[in-house]
Amino acid sequence: MATPTLQVALDLLELDRAVEIADEAVRGGADWIEVGTPLIKSEGMQAVRTLRERFPGHEIVADMKIADTGAIEVEMAAKSGAGVVCILADADDAVIVEAVRSARKYGVRLMADLINVADPVDRSRELAALGVDYINAHVGIDQQMIGRSSLDLLRRLAGETGIPIAVAGGLDAETASEAVAAGASVVIVGGNIVKAADVTGAARRVREAIDRPEIRPREEESRDAAIRRLFEAVSAPNVTDGMHRKGAMAGVVSICGRVKAVGRAVTVRTLAGDWAKPVEAIDVAGPGDVLVVSNDGGTSVAPWGELATHSAKNRGIAGVVIDGAVRDVDDIREMKFPVFATATVPNAGDPKGLGEINTEIACCGQEVRPGDWIVADESGVVVVPRERAYEVARRAMEVRKNEERIREEIRRGRTLSEVSELLKWEKRH
Repeated sequence: MATPTLQVALDLLELDRAVEIADEAVRGGADWIEVGTPLIKSEGMQAVRTLRERFPGHEIVADMKIADTGAIEVEMAAKSGAGVVCILADADDAVIVEAVRSARKYGVRLMADLINVADPVDRSRELAALGVDYINAHVGIDQQMIGRSSLDLLRRLAGETGIPIAVAGGLDAETASEAVAAGASVVIVGGNIVKAADVTGAARRVREAIDRPEIRPREEESRDAAIRRLFEAVSAPNVTDGMHRKGAMAGVVSICGRVKAVGRAVTVRTLAGDWAKPVEAIDVAGPGDVLVVSNDGGTSVAPWGELATHSAKNRGIAGVVIDGAVRDVDDIREMKFPVFATATVPNAGDPKGLGEINTEIACCGQEVRPGDWIVADESGVVVVPRERAYEVARRAMEVRKNEERIREEIRRGRTLSEVSELLKWEKRH
């Protein structure tokens, strides 16, 4: 079997960072350097020219995502130094044909990106007949976030076209290895290399994996287990960033400092200080759930204290969030149990039993429904709608990965403003 090609996708906005990351990726074994679509839109053809000049011994891929004017855009990329140019597979056949003619004229190859194609197998056969050089089994980032897999697409295409197949979309060392075993000639890796603090090490791990391809048996993971695993690996700020800065409760703080709670919400509505329903909810909740209590906004009387906390801990409850006050703070802190509240106060109310369990509530400015996901840590509490939980968990993980690389660049001496090019990207009015 021919040695597979490792293509690193530079889906960045800043050319200087792209060059630095590409250099580190090449040292780790990357073969082809992709000028990603965001980089092309940010920097234009100068990004292709710069990377061509900086890496004369490596193929430069221009991810143009051509949808129209195929000949002109292939010419632009080719004259700027690209050896492979990407076109959208669902572009009209007339666009494909003109792009192929231009590619032949300028001595470059054409890669068709199957993103969003309704019938990828039939379309791949048509593209091969039209003269495309590579088919890219690509599942886009937003599609990955809802659980779609580039490996599934690749397996459908294997052996169907007679031309080399590339694969892209959320690949890491393990899945890249599986992709080669499933028939991929070109493995395209973006975030799991370019967002790593150690880009060279990340690229080397992928290089070693695809040079020894294998399909490893893996245990099936339920969707809830995957959501919990992902949320436990990220912070509350990562989660709200992944939701476009939405979902954060206001005014609530961690009573025990550096603790974390992740789980589905069991909601409680009570009148200020009435601790009957909050305590009864302990018996309703299951292991790993989070109690979310609306205390009618009251901060002068507590519906929660040390005995309730002890009961919740024994039941395996992941944490408690209260729009209101708690008491017995010293005892709760000794237990290091995740309790989040808006105030502390020594006095409790009476268990009158007024209120409801598992009904929609408002808590610290956020709507919370039974079964919504809660992610809470020392930074605060975030509510994730249950129907979006998997997507948001995946997006939060992407936020965390991106911060790893930014953190490394700051460690090397740059400022956050320099890394992010804030002046360039300030909103114009």
